[in-house]
Amino acid sequence: MPIDQSRPFHPVRIAVLTVSDTRGLAEDRSGDALVERLEGAGHLLAARAIERDDVDAIVARLDAWIDDPAIDVVVTTGGTGVTGRDVTPEAVERVAEKMIPGFGELFRFLSYAKIGTSTVQSRACACVARGTYVFALPGSTGAVKDGWDGILAEQLDSRHRPCNFVELMPRLTER
Repeated sequence: MPIDQSRPFHPVRIAVLTVSDTRGLAEDRSGDALVERLEGAGHLLAARAIERDDVDAIVARLDAWIDDPAIDVVVTTGGTGVTGRDVTPEAVERVAEKMIPGFGELFRFLSYAKIGTSTVQSRACACVARGTYVFALPGSTGAVKDGWDGILAEQLDSRHRPCNFVELMPRLTER
């Protein structure tokens, strides 16, 4: 879809959360890929952390970042599969005010072209929580790249037409 170069670009402040029991920052290639892409697009890395696969720990981190006025968007990587330890979608649902079902639907549609029916094992999801967007991507570097390049790069660009998530940010807490 088109980028309207006549419109101003508004950098977004993004926090990156990797959900993993086994990775530290030194081994976090998926988190690195997100940081590289968001900074390459002109956005700002507001925070970065790793949380273990524990729903309460993930919710606590999400709550803290959602309430931080210096963070506009949280992108998570990991914990979106179907195993017993995959609990990121449950954490997202606990903080959510409004789910954004189209995000997960589009992610799986785009993934199908690369991994076929294996995409049904992904529970990628997104929500709005107290004025902050939360996007949950799978933990593989390829999936992170697909989610950013295929969806978030455009939807987090204020110049994207016909619409984008950035232009809606001032209205997320309307009543």
